[in-house]
Amino acid sequence: DVQLQASGGGLVQAGGSLRLSCAVSGFTVDDYAIGWFRQAPGKEREGVSCISLSDGSTYYADSVKGRFTISSDNAKNTVYLQMNSPKPEDMAVYYCAATPTYYSDYVPTRGDEYAYWGQGTQVTVSS
Repeated sequence: DVQLQASGGGLVQAGGSLRLSCAVSGFTVDDYAIGWFRQAPGKEREGVSCISLSDGSTYYADSVKGRFTISSDNAKNTVYLQMNSPKPEDMAVYYCAATPTYYSDYVPTRGDEYAYWGQGTQVTVSS
């Protein structure tokens, strides 16, 4: 079974840093893309950052470019989201998701492109 386990959420001060982890199992990570999505109360889910584990292509939402970094450790089957200088508007439940990739130089960025989802981890940013 494909499983994703997100962790690392918590309370962080604005301007601080936090690293989220997504441990995956049940599939060959090299053939998949992993995405981080978030949903704040009363708002729609949005894509934050995604990575193709086959070629390392990445995507960042404009709101997090230059502050967040997505990376992977394929040997550990884990994808990370390093959140630097978080802002109060980054506060949300963060989810990681996975989907098979079929094309090079393409990173799925929409939630409906992802087949498997993990549970969320809450990120709270204090101002």
